[in-house]
Amino acid sequence: RTPLPLPPGSMTPKPSKSIAELRNQAVEFEKKLPSLQELKECVPKHCFERNPLTSFSYVLRDGAVIAALGLAAWQLPFENMPIWAALAWAAYAFWQGTALTGWWVIAHECGHGAFSPSQTLNDVVGFVLHTMLYVPYFSWQYSHAKHHSKTNHMLDGETHVPSTKKGFKAFKKVHDVIGDDAFAVLQVVLHLLLGWPMYLLFNTTGSRRLNKEFGNKRIPKGEVLDHFRPNSKLFPSSWRLRVFLSTAGIIFWTAFLGVVGSKIGFWRLTLLYFFPYLVTNGWLVLYTWLQHTEESIPHWGESEWTWIKGAALGTIDREYGIFDWFHHDIGSTHVCHHVFSKIPHYHAHEATRALKKRLGPLYNHCDEFWVQSMWRVAKPCHYVDGVAGKQFYEPASAFKAAKKN
Repeated sequence: RTPLPLPPGSMTPKPSKSIAELRNQAVEFEKKLPSLQELKECVPKHCFERNPLTSFSYVLRDGAVIAALGLAAWQLPFENMPIWAALAWAAYAFWQGTALTGWWVIAHECGHGAFSPSQTLNDVVGFVLHTMLYVPYFSWQYSHAKHHSKTNHMLDGETHVPSTKKGFKAFKKVHDVIGDDAFAVLQVVLHLLLGWPMYLLFNTTGSRRLNKEFGNKRIPKGEVLDHFRPNSKLFPSSWRLRVFLSTAGIIFWTAFLGVVGSKIGFWRLTLLYFFPYLVTNGWLVLYTWLQHTEESIPHWGESEWTWIKGAALGTIDREYGIFDWFHHDIGSTHVCHHVFSKIPHYHAHEATRALKKRLGPLYNHCDEFWVQSMWRVAKPCHYVDGVAGKQFYEPASAFKAAKKN
């Protein structure tokens, strides 16, 4: 696939403008944003059409890849492994986790209503696929919808909401001990390995406020907002049954895997399923992290935030090479996905071209190698000064200097 051409305002691996200039440019761009209706008018109408047969064809395509990889791995020795077999299992874990992320993305589209016009069908398919990947479908559907409705909102945003200077103090002490590069490595490891379970279990990097049913109050100290308890204050009371069903699905899937493990051995099950599962988790966190994090991308306090700012200016498209094929272009058409989340992935490139033409220099795109982007984001994007106004990420190395002022 030919990479999307870069518009004049895009980010490149070596930007000609300084970070300060890019931030000033972002502020100016806010004044020039078109309305949602103006953006919708520029996208061809057929891009909003959802065809369940087309959508199912991608479920089957991904399933064929997953089955082929699983069948190949079944032939590998799993006890007293020689080095070549250990390397083969490592390769399998990466590629199977990569392939499973395709199903993850499709289930995510189901949650948005992009799989088909029938929300019942969307929920059935999404529930099955996400449950098999240890995602509480309805629970995450709710919190992810909030991520879309409050993108880059400092109080109500969901997932990867920046730490403030006050909340970053403990991490700053770690940074002082291990230094810039080691701290960046730690950032990558914590995000990709622990980010997903910490979010599901404790709402780590989630919103700072309770939902409207609980008065939009700041989350009390010690309050746990998880994705599994029906009475978790992450959800309104009207969602309790759906949260219960999501958790019941996870319990059933755990019991099923227990039976499978008793038949084939739990070590073999770990090799076949759990190591790829960790890779899938890493991919989904990587996408959310990189699609909303840059030194020049703002986060907004309540008085400054608007939906169109978060969706259009708080989101970045990046290129992921062959992984775009595996993951249905979720990373390279993410701006379109945030503006129009019901557009199915097979129309997203055409819609992105239309949006890019309409947004011009306001369209955020970065064409550097995604690993380089991950490292570049991990090094300076650590905290923001506060929750009010317009906030930009600052590096840990600036924390001490800021403290002296």
